[in-house]
Amino acid sequence: MAGGVNGSSGIRGRGAWRARLRPNSQINVTPFVDVMLVLLVIFMVTAPLLTVGVPVNLPQTRARQMSDDKEPIAITIKKNGDIFLQETQIQLDELVPKLTAIAQNGYDERIYVRGDKTVDYGTVMEVMGELNAAGFKRIGLVTDSKRERKQN
Repeated sequence: MAGGVNGSSGIRGRGAWRARLRPNSQINVTPFVDVMLVLLVIFMVTAPLLTVGVPVNLPQTRARQMSDDKEPIAITIKKNGDIFLQETQIQLDELVPKLTAIAQNGYDERIYVRGDKTVDYGTVMEVMGELNAAGFKRIGLVTDSKRERKQN
């Protein structure tokens, strides 16, 4: 006499086995939730890194925002006169050699100067003068867009 698993006969055992292999008509959302949670964590971690890391109080103007596909090189001048190339603090005499070394387009590299609105005007002009004397042609000043005042 042939016996199946758990002491059942072979015929009845095969029928129970087939019932367990029927297609499941329910959607399994666990992998979808796992992927969404991973993406959420990735975006939460990388979002703060998308801004320039040196905080500075920029002056406000009505100028329109420039659109450019390539990220420019940023030079930041803080309130106390400290100069930063991207996020690294440097001295004024080190600015041009380091900038020349990292500029991929040579002297046609787009450079944005971000100066705090309370920094001395002479300091900003000194930095821009160094850039101009070195031969860089595409220098821009960065400002915050001015909020429209409500008319009463």
